[in-house]
Amino acid sequence: MKAIAGCLVVTAGLFVAPAAAGAGERVTDAALGGLAGAVVFGPVGLVAGGVIGYTAGPNIACKIGAKRCYRHRARYDRRR
Repeated sequence: MKAIAGCLVVTAGLFVAPAAAGAGERVTDAALGGLAGAVVFGPVGLVAGGVIGYTAGPNIACKIGAKRCYRHRARYDRRR
C-alpha cells in the first residue's frame, strides 16, 4: 500500500513539475496545499491539495489579502 501511494506521489510530482517550473509562486501554493492535504487525508490529500493549491492558490491568496492583486487595484482606481 505504501509503495502504491509513493508511486502516486512521484507520478503527480512529475506531472506538475514542468508546469510549476515557470509558474513562480504557484510552486509555494502547491506545496502548502499539498502539506495541508497530507495532514488531513494522507497521500491522497497530498496530491489533491497540491493540485488545488496550484490551480486556486493565487486566487485564494488574493482574496484573503496574503498578496497584492494589482488587477483589482486598477479596477478600483478607474471608478474614482
